[in-house]
Amino acid sequence: MDIKTARSSVGWTQKSAARYNQLQTAPTSCRVRIYWLEGKCNRNPCRFLHDASLPCNVYHRAAKLSNYIPGDCPGKDPETGAVNSANSTSRDRGDLSTEKNPQKPQEKVCHYWISGNCVKGDACPFLHKWFCGVDFVQLAKLEGHKKGVSGIALPAGSTKLYSGSKDGTVRIWDCHTGQCDQVINLGGEVGCFTSEGPWVFVGMPNKVKAWDIQSGASYDISGPVGQVHAMEVGNNMLFAGAQDGTILVWKGVSEADPFQMAAPLRGHTKGVVSLTVGRDRLYSGSIDQTIRVWDLHTLECVQELVGHTDVVMSLLCWDEYLLSCSLDQTLKVWGATKGGSLEVVYTHHVDHGLLALAGMSDAGGKPVLLCACIDSTVRLYELPSFTERGKIFSRREFRTLQTAPGGLFFTGDAAGMLTVWNWLDLPKSQQEQVPDLMESC
Repeated sequence: MDIKTARSSVGWTQKSAARYNQLQTAPTSCRVRIYWLEGKCNRNPCRFLHDASLPCNVYHRAAKLSNYIPGDCPGKDPETGAVNSANSTSRDRGDLSTEKNPQKPQEKVCHYWISGNCVKGDACPFLHKWFCGVDFVQLAKLEGHKKGVSGIALPAGSTKLYSGSKDGTVRIWDCHTGQCDQVINLGGEVGCFTSEGPWVFVGMPNKVKAWDIQSGASYDISGPVGQVHAMEVGNNMLFAGAQDGTILVWKGVSEADPFQMAAPLRGHTKGVVSLTVGRDRLYSGSIDQTIRVWDLHTLECVQELVGHTDVVMSLLCWDEYLLSCSLDQTLKVWGATKGGSLEVVYTHHVDHGLLALAGMSDAGGKPVLLCACIDSTVRLYELPSFTERGKIFSRREFRTLQTAPGGLFFTGDAAGMLTVWNWLDLPKSQQEQVPDLMESC
């Protein structure tokens, strides 16, 4: 491929401070103008200093953290629009006095650099790059979506990468060139995205759209009520979690009738926003703060898991465990008891609401958990210790995570940016399975 970082927005243009230093008269105050430090002073002449060499008694006040939650942010209830109070803490309001685990400066990205206004350059104590960590690398940034990326898929055996967005489009990217080959306007918001074999499924308001990328056949599958927030494939069935709390089920009967509707799964009282399949079970997470466990053979609910205090945003099966994350700022690990039911065996606390999970192995075969947080970061944890391996930063919160063979993984954020990542030092046997585009770094 050659996905080049020439398309990357990593090297944000920085405003030069030189023009501010061309004063016609000497400053009348020994104080440094704070607006100049932020790159915003437009006074010439200015009575304050425009010099970064500050006296030793001058300090900088940390920028306050905003508690603003945009209208389409998962921090709002998709049904009512009300802000969930569980993730409105003193930290969100900028009160750093209660921060239990304050980050070291070099673990935080410079917000002025993100906006192109940092004037400190190499002297800035904060990061001037989109990630921290030594075991993975950014391959490319793919730009084009006008709104948040809500789904990513790399179908098995395909050299095309598919992405769906809240802007109502699906983009198809060539894995050899990194260029967008096709833009499909669906006329409705894409709520989720998944693939299985040659099939690509798109969750939309009141329907699921299905494409067979080999034959070119496409289907509009009706049945859902409201936006389809989550989809999963298991046991030759397609599951779709809808806004009304129902999980729709379609069975693959024949090539002539690939989607035959089965009885819907009911039990959640609010929208279903997360689904995963594992160990002959379907797991569903909802805005009603519960997780339901369904038998894949009987399609009956066998257990309801109560433990989160806010929306269950994402679910992941890892080994014999179920992992769940929520806007309540916790990631819970559920394990089976002797009787076969699930209970919480570990709770990992984070300083922000959690939005999405994905799991994979690094180049050495160690399991790694990707965890997207509402503070516009993705945190990488090594399992089972939850040792942090790195962080990924963005302008807006990450909405979707997707993994692929060969150490590849993808992130999509609320600004519409799709980014390709790869673990370093892949074994040659794995590299041969990766499309040309993703092999070049």
